[in-house]
Formats: sequence, structure tokens, C-alpha cells
Amino acid sequence: MILPIIYNWVIIILRTCFSTISVSYLPVWLTLDYVSDLMYMIDMIITLHTGYLAQGILVKDLILLRKRYLRSKHFCLDLASLLPSDFLYFAFGIQTPLVRINRLLRISRLNEALDRMETRTAYPNTFRITKLMIYIFVLIHWNTCLYFVLSSHIGFGSDQWVYPNITDPEFASMRRQYFHCFWFSAQILTTVGNVPHPEKVEEFLFMIADLLIAVLVFASVVGNVGNAITSLRDRDNVFFPNHELVKAYLRSHHVSKELRERVNNWYQHLYINKKIMRENEILQQLPLHMRTEIAVSVHLPTLSKVTIFQNCEKSLLEELVVKLTPQVFSPGEYVCRKGDVGHEMYIIKEGKLAVVADDGVTEFAVLSEGNFFGEISILNIKGNKSGNRRTANIRSIGFSDLFSLSKEDLTDVLSEFPVAKRHLEEKGRQILTKMGMLEETGETEDGETEKLETKIKRLESNLEGLQTKLARLMVELESSNHKIQARVAQLELEVSELETQLPEDDGERERELGRGQGVGGEAEWEREEEGADIEALQEVDAARQNLSVLHCVLLNLKSHHSITLFASVTVPEVLSASLKVFLGFKNH
Repeated sequence: MILPIIYNWVIIILRTCFSTISVSYLPVWLTLDYVSDLMYMIDMIITLHTGYLAQGILVKDLILLRKRYLRSKHFCLDLASLLPSDFLYFAFGIQTPLVRINRLLRISRLNEALDRMETRTAYPNTFRITKLMIYIFVLIHWNTCLYFVLSSHIGFGSDQWVYPNITDPEFASMRRQYFHCFWFSAQILTTVGNVPHPEKVEEFLFMIADLLIAVLVFASVVGNVGNAITSLRDRDNVFFPNHELVKAYLRSHHVSKELRERVNNWYQHLYINKKIMRENEILQQLPLHMRTEIAVSVHLPTLSKVTIFQNCEKSLLEELVVKLTPQVFSPGEYVCRKGDVGHEMYIIKEGKLAVVADDGVTEFAVLSEGNFFGEISILNIKGNKSGNRRTANIRSIGFSDLFSLSKEDLTDVLSEFPVAKRHLEEKGRQILTKMGMLEETGETEDGETEKLETKIKRLESNLEGLQTKLARLMVELESSNHKIQARVAQLELEVSELETQLPEDDGERERELGRGQGVGGEAEWEREEEGADIEALQEVDAARQNLSVLHCVLLNLKSHHSITLFASVTVPEVLSASLKVFLGFKNH
């Protein structure tokens, strides 16, 4: 939508004021006019199908989109800009392009499109300056056209301020007319002021209006250019450390010239090669998952070349890349020295480093892109004679880009990935074995420690299982306790009722039997009664013994002091004994 809007803002006023240009290229202008109208219509259709966000959700329903667009002010402006005002050509003539002035109502769409492009471009400052220059060009163009119209109204060549007489062949061409007027307007609006002095009232009013506009244009240009320069400077300060402050610090403390030159070379290398040292500060406003994805896309090629990470799962790499810190070392600078306390490991992104002897001359090996070192001093390998000390001298041959990973970050990451941890420790043991820095008993002690830890974990697991079972048994015990108490109370009640009812029933049966059998039968009945009494007394004594045992069990269960008694006299046995007593009473 940018091109048709700019076309109408430039060409309509041009054809209106410069009639010669309008007549000379009339077929071209008419074709471009209706092409721009067609693009206006296409823009309305696209806008009608463009989704919008409602509570963070993209709305794509065509009915809702149509309803929202038709109720907006953009639809009113778009519709007004497409009204068929070209029919006025029949009234005013085909050479009157001013009838299409309603096409200028789309200016809000131009601002919206430019703002959207500014947020998407990779060079926002350059785009911002370009947009400002487009606005200034359109403003000078309109002033050019109005100056030519005013000169025509006053009279060409009537004084030095207006456009010269067009009857002069030198000033009669269309190209000369436009460029002369454009140059005149540019001088006014850029506050150059090298123009003839106005003589008439119309000329004074035009100059006053132009000078006021020129002040605004000048302020806008200065402000936007200043903002662009400030943004560029802030970008450099974010991407690269502040070199000026460091140089001032070195001068104030009288640092040696050699060291200052090394610092300057380091800064120059960063700036020329666009080395970014403050990635975390640049990306800190982004969500964590976005920072992780950016770090993976930027640093994954380097990590994939590291042997210990080649077969690792993606989640491990995502954890590592966020914690990597970029560092740049100058030529001849030591990354680490033998015997230093190790706090981080290094991964080479770019450059070459040499493993040198203590004399700094003899080179044992050369490390290049994808190699890593320093992991031995931060892994706490059992049997390492050097402990957490560096085991070699590493010196940068040229400018080297490295990633550093601190001991704390590596420990946190590897705690979630035991396979990678064992692989890294095994690599460290192999290196220590080759160097003769690994104690012989280290592996045995490590194995014994692992066995002991395994046993402890197994015992802890068994203890947790036993505690769970004990808790379950205690709950069952409490439930059984309540049930037994209720059952004992019921049995005691039934036994007491049977004890009171049994003698009365026996006496009635004796009297009835005596009446029927006479004297002989009475003696026999007495003997039977005595035998039944003895059996009943034995049953009652047995029931009382069982009840006493049951009471003892209940007391022990309540106090939880005698688990042995509970184990020897179980609840089913007590219940069966009580039921036997009850059934015995029933039989008697």
C-alpha cells in the first residue's frame, strides 16, 4: 500500500499545478490512476480478511472480521477514498485531476505500513532516516507545486521572486520549470535562505508560511538524526564494552604502553569482527524459552563439534548453551596456567591454542575449533593427584573465541544427566591415567563408595517400605480394636442374660417333669439336673476364662506395649472362643 498512496500524494498535486505535464502524459496518468484504485480495492479485501488479537488469541472468523472492519473508522476512510469522483471529469474536464483528491485520505494506512515495516526491518535506524527523507521530499514537492501556482497567479517574470517568464525558451521546458521550483523550495525549507527578497503581499505570506514550516522540518531532521546516532551509539555500547572509559582509566593509572596497546588491539578485534561479548544483557528482555532457542541456533554448531556432546540428548545442549559465556583471548595470552585453581572449563569456538611447557616455548599439542579443556579441574575425579588444580598451560596462538562454563553451572547440568556425567568423568580418568596423575586406589575406593551408597539406598528403600507396612498395620489394629470392643460388650450382655435365664428355665422343666413321672422320676431328674449344672458351670468358667483373656488382649492392644501377646492370641481365636461359649449357652 505504500506505492499507490505515495503516487497519489505526489502526482495529483503535480498534475493540478503543472498542466503541461498533465496534458503531455495523460494516458500514462490515467492508467496509473486506475491501477492505484485497483490496489486500494485489493487492500480493502486483504484488510477484511486480516485477523486480530482478542485476549491474546488470533481471531480468524470471517464474520467477526467483517463486523469489526465495517464498524471501524478505517473502513469509512477507505470507502471515502474509493468514491467514484472520476465522474466529475464529465463536468470539469479530463484535465482536472483535482477531482481525485479524495484518494489522499489513505495517508493513515501509509503511516501504519511504514511503522510495521520499521519493526520488522533489520536496520531500523536506517529505515527511520529513509522514512523521514520521504516525508521531507513530499513536503518540498508540494511546496514546489504551490510556488509555481503562485508565480502563475502573480505573473511569471513580474519580479525576481516569482518564476521567470515561460515565454523565454530557457525557462519554457517542463523539466526546467519543475526543477527550478524544487530548488527554490528546498532552499527555503532547509533554511538556507539564499532566495530573492519578496516584494508583494502574497510573496511575503508564502515566505512566512514556508519559514515556519522550515523550522519544524529542521527540528524534525535534527531530532531524528540525533536519535538515530544515539541509538547507534547505544547499540555499540551494548554489543561492545565502552572503550573510551577503559582508555581513560588506563591513562589515569599510568599503565604501561605495551599493555595499553594490547587492550586497544583487543577492542579493535572485537569491533572489526563484530564479536559480541554481552549476549545475556542484549537478550535479557526475551522469555527464557526464546533465549534458549536463540542460543541453540547460534551456538549449536560449535557444541555439536565437541566430542562429549555429540551423542547427548537435545535437552542437555539446551541447558548448556544458556550457561555458556563468550570470551576472547589475545595472541600470546594464557587462558590458564598449570597449578591454578580451576573454576571453569572452556570450549573453543574459533582460533587455535597451544598446550605449552612451563618454559612457554615447547608445544605439546595444538587445540582447535571444537576442542575443550579444563574439565579435569572442575569434575572432582576420585584419585586425582592434582585435586582441582590445572594440569597444563594453555596459551592462545592468535585471537581465540572461547565459551566458558563455570563449575557450578556444569555441576547443576550434569546432575540431571548422569550418563553424560559418567562419560565426561571417564574421559577425565583416561587423560589423568596418561599423565600419571591418577592414583591406583582411586578406582577401587570409588567402586567401594558406589557399593556402599547402593547398599544405603537399598536399606533406605526397605525402611520406607517397612514404615509403610507398619502404618497400615496400625490402622488395621485400631479398626480391629474398635470392632472387638463392640463385640465383647455384646457378648458380655448376652452371657449375663443367659446366666439369669438358665436357672429359671431349668426349674420349670424340673417341675413339669416331676408331675409326669412321680417319685422315681423325681430322683432321676435330680441326678440329671446335677450333671447339667456341673456342665453349665464348666462352660461358664471356660467362657469367663476366655473373656478374661480377651480383656487382657484388648488392654495390650490399647497400650501397644505387648506385641508378643497380640501375636500369640489373635483376634480370630478370641472371637471363636467367645462364639463357642455363646453357642454352648444356647444349646443348654
